[in-house]
Amino acid sequence: MLATRGRGRVRRTVCALLVAVSGLGVGGCAKAPERPPTPNAGYEIVCTTGMVADIVRQVAGAHATVTGLIGSGVDPHLYVPTRQDISALQRAPVVFYSGLMLEGKMTGALEKLAGGGKLVRPVTAGLEAGYLLESERAAGHPDPHVWMDVRAWSRAVDTVARTLAEYDPLNAATYETNARKYQQDLEELDAYVRQVLGSVPEPQRILVTAHDAFRYFGRAYGLRVQGIQGISTESEAGLEDINRLVDLIVRQDVRAVFVETSVADKSVRALIEGAAARGKTVQVGGRLFSDAMGPPGAYEGTYIGMIDHNATTIARALGGQAPEGGWRGRLGAPATRPDRSAQAMIREAVGGAWTG
Repeated sequence: MLATRGRGRVRRTVCALLVAVSGLGVGGCAKAPERPPTPNAGYEIVCTTGMVADIVRQVAGAHATVTGLIGSGVDPHLYVPTRQDISALQRAPVVFYSGLMLEGKMTGALEKLAGGGKLVRPVTAGLEAGYLLESERAAGHPDPHVWMDVRAWSRAVDTVARTLAEYDPLNAATYETNARKYQQDLEELDAYVRQVLGSVPEPQRILVTAHDAFRYFGRAYGLRVQGIQGISTESEAGLEDINRLVDLIVRQDVRAVFVETSVADKSVRALIEGAAARGKTVQVGGRLFSDAMGPPGAYEGTYIGMIDHNATTIARALGGQAPEGGWRGRLGAPATRPDRSAQAMIREAVGGAWTG
């Protein structure tokens, strides 16, 4: 018996050393996720994007400290994890990420962590394959932007609650209660989005954005969505893409196009310039949050705030009706007037004078 216990201690020591020297590659020493010393003492959760971190905070409540790695205005398609990120991922007992290859350059590291026995979950794991969209320009690659459909993102909340209950079963009831309360807010938000976007006249329900981040949004809320780039910002928009959308704008008399906070606006500038050359003046309807939320501490820096901002901005720019302050009157500025940077973009593209 003593010899057996001795061999067990040696094996655990060797596994610990192998994990320490191999970074994220852990080989054959898989182990069950570690538990916190006491369930109420608090534990750390690391998430990739802000959208994931925000819903995890809602479910975890006071039982965990939640850290997001990819900040406001940062493109997760192109994000490369730093040493500090890797250290945080290794240290935290629970890790959440969006999945569906959104975190392109982090995916390998996340999969290695999961293979080593750590509780690492994509929040999109509960979505059926039949729900997912694919792009003609990225065949076989599911579109990862599912948070644009509020009902789908509510399903992600279920995944978070189940995962936290698995890690910390003593507080499972609290996680379930928190999830249900938050999902009630999401249900009301979804109804608001449907209402304001439903007020946009049918011929004007055309949403032109920097890249294909809004296809789930368009399918859920009745908009025809056209992105200049594909579903990943790693793709480059070509002259053919610009000309195709200029034709659409002129033919359908599109009144506004939209820039995104996490994507360079070069292609949108080219689109505005191309339309101007055809005698069509198109406005910038506003800046939308696509792959990243607004700044920390701001209402738009929450998942609910980003969707409220997007729906309100789009509805008002395309001729619909929505309150200036959005769903709950918390938006930071009226959504009807393009900001100065958006007006400057039009001025630079078409050579007009500043009228703001």
